[in-house]
Amino acid sequence: MLAFILRRLLQALVVMLTVAFIAFMLFQYVGDPVTSLLGQDATQEQREQLRADLGLDQPFPLQFAHFVGNAVQGEFGLSLRQGRKVSALIAERFPATLELALAAAVIALGAGVPLGVYAALRRGRFGSQLVMTLSLLGVSLPTFLIGILLILVFSVTLEWLPSFGRGEVVAIGPWTTGLLTVDGWQHLVLPAVTLSVFQLALILRLVRAEMLEVLRTDYIKFARARGLTDRAVYFGHALRNTLVPVITITGLQLGSLIAFAIITETVFQWPGMGFLFIQAVQFADIPVMAAYLCLIALIFVVVNLVVDLLYFAVDPRLRIERPAAAA
Repeated sequence: MLAFILRRLLQALVVMLTVAFIAFMLFQYVGDPVTSLLGQDATQEQREQLRADLGLDQPFPLQFAHFVGNAVQGEFGLSLRQGRKVSALIAERFPATLELALAAAVIALGAGVPLGVYAALRRGRFGSQLVMTLSLLGVSLPTFLIGILLILVFSVTLEWLPSFGRGEVVAIGPWTTGLLTVDGWQHLVLPAVTLSVFQLALILRLVRAEMLEVLRTDYIKFARARGLTDRAVYFGHALRNTLVPVITITGLQLGSLIAFAIITETVFQWPGMGFLFIQAVQFADIPVMAAYLCLIALIFVVVNLVVDLLYFAVDPRLRIERPAAAA
């Protein structure tokens, strides 16, 4: 187990160094930070002085080492657009994105797994076919269209829910949350549902497919022959063995929810990291883009490590096969 964790950590380190190198290259080939900070009217002496202050006059390997050292400390310099520390901007926006992603993940898991089990156990019936048809729509429709339709129905036509913003938030130290206010919940509903639709449909279809495959295995037939109830067979044996691929997809999708909430945050003007990244791209704000890239890579690396560790808890075969292979 320890060797497995160490190997995964080494792989994570290689991945993060690769992503850091790509992010660092943004500073080299996308725009000129000196021109962005000083403008076109700056003198050559001012440009050279700023380049020295930023360390841009140093050799390439030394610049990269300096970049990595600062990145480890969470420092990516100043935003070229806002003139503030990038770390402060990320810290302000991260709670909103994490709150949105977790709400979407809860909706996707809370509805996707039961509906997938229902579609598998009631295969061929009208309810199952209706669920699968709706899931196909959820996979096919683009996220921005789902968001616009929800705004049209629930904000414009029915006037039940707000269409943009995060609403009233409560500060708990450096953390801000809208989950402690009614207005915050009202603003969260539409973007969370919009972001969860694709993930919900994906989990639903995966659970159904895996459940149908597991129900055809010999050990399920043996469990039925022993006289176990349908509840014990379906939920005690079949569903448990369906969870390994579900955990994989769910873990990866959680990282995707955080990384690719850009469209949802843009449609609903949600003040998260995705909306900040879109603004950074529009203004070629390289420090913000580099910080976003490194942070998203770190999230994916951590999520993948957690998913790998969960395998050992869910599937005992992994704990048995490794010692046998070593022998």
